[in-house]
Amino acid sequence: METLKLPGPRARQIIERDQAVISPSYPRGYPFVMDHGRGTEVWDVDGNRFLDFAAGIAVVSTGHSHPKVVKAIQDQAEKFIHISSDFYHEKWIELGEKLNEIAPFSEPAVSFMTNSGTESVEAAIKLARYSTGRSQFIGFLGGFHGRTMGAVTFTASKPAYHKGFFPLMSGVVHAPFPDPYRPILFSQPGEDYGETVVKYIEDEILGKVLPAEEVAGILVEPIQGEGGYIVPPASFFPALRKLCDRHGILLIADEVQSGMGRTGKWWAIENFGVEPDIICTAKGIASGMPLGAMIARKSVMTWPKGSHGNTYGGNPISCAASLATLSLIESEYLQNAASVGEYTLDALSEIAVRHPSIGVVRGIGLMIGIEFVKDHKSKEQDARLRDRIVDLAFNRGLLTLGCGKSTIRISPPLSVSHAEVDEALAILEEAIAIAENQNQPEYAA
Repeated sequence: METLKLPGPRARQIIERDQAVISPSYPRGYPFVMDHGRGTEVWDVDGNRFLDFAAGIAVVSTGHSHPKVVKAIQDQAEKFIHISSDFYHEKWIELGEKLNEIAPFSEPAVSFMTNSGTESVEAAIKLARYSTGRSQFIGFLGGFHGRTMGAVTFTASKPAYHKGFFPLMSGVVHAPFPDPYRPILFSQPGEDYGETVVKYIEDEILGKVLPAEEVAGILVEPIQGEGGYIVPPASFFPALRKLCDRHGILLIADEVQSGMGRTGKWWAIENFGVEPDIICTAKGIASGMPLGAMIARKSVMTWPKGSHGNTYGGNPISCAASLATLSLIESEYLQNAASVGEYTLDALSEIAVRHPSIGVVRGIGLMIGIEFVKDHKSKEQDARLRDRIVDLAFNRGLLTLGCGKSTIRISPPLSVSHAEVDEALAILEEAIAIAENQNQPEYAA
């Protein structure tokens, strides 16, 4: 397989300019400098072609520069680009109506538009406190909810996100997330691990740390993203919903990465058969235009005028892009995510048989994680091997991103084809084989 010479001369020049004027806090994965993209294909400034299986961290849900999304942006830009939230515009209302239609609530939904996932989380925290009159929260180890001060308090996937920023927001206690591959709690005979974690919350956190009547909400990703694309056991969310109902606690689903059709359903939590009270969304909602939303049951969204707001939320261009995006997802890409996702999981399961470094393949739809380990018995995570595979794949024309300590995420546009999956997995398997032989002699065949 051809190896690209990366970074090319133009890319090197641009990276040098970047280092002089852009904050060093951005976690750049490798030296990819984009020029343009169409669908799942992207090209760098030196003319090299890549398949994008990161999709801007699951953002470009309809692929790069889908003509219908581009046209919606152009049409709106010719009318007006901005009007503050002190006034009204129709696209904003149309989007709210669409989100009400697809929200996984049995009662009407009301939306607060934001510019990002972390803003959606911040809005949910404020609303939960206002609606319940309570101040405390429960989050989960491994969770990622953003980097602003409230959201980063819930984030517990890497200590680097907290280092240098203490004290964080008070009132958050973390529970273990139910990872079936790496359980850290002891389950009683006949007890499913999802139920074990909820029992821990009930007995240990509510029983010993937080009075239940002081807990406003439980914030949780239906499938952990940055934490490793971890899918909880089927029993977890039904048990968690029952706990919330017993104690009057709001269930807040962070669907920033897992929502908008990525799992083959509008919302990942729909795969588990429960209704949350609040949803946080962003990323795939507008195919790359800055937009998010905090969506809540109407009975929860009771705060008065002026209690929360922003300047750019409901931006007309972003709303136009979102309406086009949601139309495409509904008409084409929900089903594609489900069917191509199943195809990809099957193919990766076959690849895993051939490569001892793959500990587990997990996911739903086009939200798939491949976790790399040093051996199957100890399940010791192999971050160095994972990073090497990501680099080798990049040098062969495939963009991927890591998550967790040793997982590669597979999150292409929802429009990805079977042929593009085949091409990408051929590159990925070659990268895995080379990395196993170069860096981990015990993996050699």
